[in-house]
Amino acid sequence: MTILPLALFVTLYMGKRSIGELPVFDFLVILILGSVVGADIADPKINHIYTAVAIVAIALLQKFIARWKIKNRKINRLLTFEPTIVIYQGQFLVNKMKKIQYSIDTILRMLREQQIFNVNDVELAIVEANGYLSVKLYPEKEEARAEHITQQPYAFYKGIEVPVVIDGEINEKGLSSRNLNELWLYQELEGKNIFDVNDVFYAAVNNLNELHVSIKNTDDNGDPPPISH
Repeated sequence: MTILPLALFVTLYMGKRSIGELPVFDFLVILILGSVVGADIADPKINHIYTAVAIVAIALLQKFIARWKIKNRKINRLLTFEPTIVIYQGQFLVNKMKKIQYSIDTILRMLREQQIFNVNDVELAIVEANGYLSVKLYPEKEEARAEHITQQPYAFYKGIEVPVVIDGEINEKGLSSRNLNELWLYQELEGKNIFDVNDVFYAAVNNLNELHVSIKNTDDNGDPPPISH
């Protein structure tokens, strides 16, 4: 009766990332944690102290790795699957699908689960790190939103954002995909009173070459509304 409450506490301590997304490392942590607790429950001869020490050590290791991944994007890429584009402009990217070992039947099933039955309606589909399929439909196929109600039906459409800065690092591939360069980026940032790219947490450019920027020190922007369960 002492191990289960401890396991619950440790799971809550590790955070909802471990349960919600389940990247590779977190999946292994949960698997090992379950094995340790299961062995303790199944074998009454095992001293609970050893199990408790193992659970706490696993939790601390997971917390350390999680924070390390946040601070170091290279480590994050190493320990987490990269998102993979599997459909672009209504066409399956077969080589990408083979690389992640997703069959066409699997992709079609995941589309149907999102009430999408025509591949031609899909502008972009991405298999995320957690295996979930994110889908961007063509604007004329999306559900109507307030911004769609206009005299020019597709004037609102700004395309898909391409990241050009992530955590202070400039994404040169993202800039070149929009035929832009670092000089343009610095000029746009200066126009937003941002003079150091290291202050930028995330910046992306849409099809109209509009730059969206999220800076690192956002505490001055006010507190978000309280949301609880």
